[in-house]
Amino acid sequence: MVTLSPSLQSRLSQPLKIGSFVVKSRVLQSPLSGVTDMVFRRLVRRYAPDSMMYTEMVNATGLHYVQQLPKIMEVDPNERPISIQLFDCRPDFLAEAAIKAVAEGADTIDINMGCPVNKITKNGGGSSLLRQPEVAEAIVREVVKAVNVPVTVKTRIGWNDREITILDFAKRMEDAGAQMITVHGRTRAQGYNGNARWEWIARVKEILSIPVIGNGDIFSVASAVKCLEETGADGVMCSRGTLGYPFLVGEIDHFLKTGELLPAPTPIQRLECARDHLQALWEYKGDRGVRQARKHMTWYAKGFVGAAELRGQLSVIETVQQGLDLIDKATERLTHGYELVEEADNFQVA
Repeated sequence: MVTLSPSLQSRLSQPLKIGSFVVKSRVLQSPLSGVTDMVFRRLVRRYAPDSMMYTEMVNATGLHYVQQLPKIMEVDPNERPISIQLFDCRPDFLAEAAIKAVAEGADTIDINMGCPVNKITKNGGGSSLLRQPEVAEAIVREVVKAVNVPVTVKTRIGWNDREITILDFAKRMEDAGAQMITVHGRTRAQGYNGNARWEWIARVKEILSIPVIGNGDIFSVASAVKCLEETGADGVMCSRGTLGYPFLVGEIDHFLKTGELLPAPTPIQRLECARDHLQALWEYKGDRGVRQARKHMTWYAKGFVGAAELRGQLSVIETVQQGLDLIDKATERLTHGYELVEEADNFQVA
């Protein structure tokens, strides 16, 4: 049974103020490279109309040298609230990129200072900025001067267990002008392994006056509530929990506002969502969208008899019709009463 104290529900049901910008939800969809394109964001927003969405992170240096904006930066004028996330280590390039992002329709500018991937950190971006706090400060100051929308930061608790620097780092970001900070409760060295250490999010919340958003291990309404209770954070950001499950942000948002748990989508409803996702990716990106859809489709295919076989088939689809036919056949089998089983890697008919 998931419960929320009256005082916590009263606080979390209120809008989130990010500087001068107001968001009517305390639940945010994390930027995810290769995932949070316009198609995915529309699916999440279908169930969470008030939540802040984030684009995939955009390389400010790459943006400096091109005439045309990359497709990952494209936003729908109707999909507000929307934030465009940028990464780099050059304050001037980031300020220039932020101006372009605002012109594209961004309500806030988010600066990635937490990505642990080596190809990002070796060039001075992402979580490597935790080791360069002066550069990180300069970035925030330059971007704040360049745009008239709130500037936010997403980061981790430190580089490794010997360098957990988030308290000093977060205060520097606030002093530099950041209007919100999202803290993923892992070090760069952890990647996505081990447990998120929410206690550090709580300690950040104690020393800052700007909103602090908790991130890491938010896979359900229960885990979101637990994070909020343990940290005192102003909201939560959902990341990997939404892979193949774009319902999560809306489920958490609904609970925080009403205290009511929405019924979980059935396997058929999840497959119907997968079908919409595949069709929309093909319409938006053509054959490239179908190739990108393979990973999404395998994330949807879980928790029912035959899911393992379906995952294997969807992971190698070559055409949109091939994928749609596979999903339709699986939906038909479920509709005709195949018994459901708990999610596992190896499924067996009970």
